[in-house]
Amino acid sequence: MARIAGVDLPHKKRLEIALTYIFGIGRSSALKICLAAGVDPGRSSDDVTDDEIQKIRREIDTNYKVEGDLRRDMSGNIKRLVDLGCYRGLRHRRNLPARGQRTHTNARTRKGPRKAIAGKKQAPSKG
Repeated sequence: MARIAGVDLPHKKRLEIALTYIFGIGRSSALKICLAAGVDPGRSSDDVTDDEIQKIRREIDTNYKVEGDLRRDMSGNIKRLVDLGCYRGLRHRRNLPARGQRTHTNARTRKGPRKAIAGKKQAPSKG
């Protein structure tokens, strides 16, 4: 079982797909990593040798920010916006969409489940 950046790569998956299990690496990054390390991205993650794993690990360590470092940077950026008190920071603080999406309807992922308002009754339907 290959372990890169603290993540166990899944068995029986193409290498370019298996690398996407690492936070911060998507499909295009995984393909670039495989090409830079000289490993066929179509090979199964089980068939990769230890030497090739070392090349991939070295490529990721030198050129990519992944897992804990990336999460720390992202949370630091959000904390900076919140501390500044700018519009995006306020939206993060209130747990609302920060990029201009509508919130009258939708936005349920950020806002959470609907909360019932006490004393407000449904209008009777016509028909």
